[in-house]
Amino acid sequence: MGTILAVVSQKGGVGKTTTAINLASALALRGRKTLLVDADPQGAVRHGIGLPEDAEPSGLADVLAGTHELQDVVLPTPLPWLRVLLAGSVSEAGEHESYAALLSGSSRLPELFDRARARGYLVLVDTPPGLGTITRRVLSCTDHVLVPLQSEPLALQTTTQILRAVREASRTNPALVLDGILLTMLEPASEVSQRVAAYVREQLPEELVFDVTIPRTMATSDAFAAGQPVVLRSPDDAASVAYRQLAETLDGRLR
Repeated sequence: MGTILAVVSQKGGVGKTTTAINLASALALRGRKTLLVDADPQGAVRHGIGLPEDAEPSGLADVLAGTHELQDVVLPTPLPWLRVLLAGSVSEAGEHESYAALLSGSSRLPELFDRARARGYLVLVDTPPGLGTITRRVLSCTDHVLVPLQSEPLALQTTTQILRAVREASRTNPALVLDGILLTMLEPASEVSQRVAAYVREQLPEELVFDVTIPRTMATSDAFAAGQPVVLRSPDDAASVAYRQLAETLDGRLR
């Protein structure tokens, strides 16, 4: 059986989508049968995963709407063990309220996850920033949660909100497990960034914070702009090494 991991953050700009893309790629590099699902209507996965510009724009939103079948919109990637389900036509729409309502009220999302589990996929779900309807619906039918947390002064405030949301979701989804908080965009030369990371580790239980941290690197930004996971474009970069370490840590848990 496969399993479902949601990548969730309270705010945007913390490396959530970058983490989802590179963790999925790193797991696929380890030979895990992986499906990356973009549940964020902004559809940023499409630009960072390495698909051609003319890739099929249909995806999750269209499966939920019943206009497309899952097997017709799951796309291959440059990695043999990695498939991707894009956000779909909603990413080109001007408003996302109807998508949120559709996702929250449809039984198709848990059905999709059940099919993926039955086929042995490790599914990574990139959720929208914040704790709105879409994220809460994903958490209601997910097995695991990973929380990227940027090493900035507001980190602990947003962490409290995320932990509260996970606790609330676990009341209706007892199978939900918080795998940990991942410190991202850590700047080795920044005293503030280092101080925040140390403070997070002091204030939260040790088992809640991953030992591995993701540094801010130019290669990561360049890779996303080029439409490639940094673990493929710059495998020796410090962020690539960190994402591979994270994949190794999670590989045994996500069974």
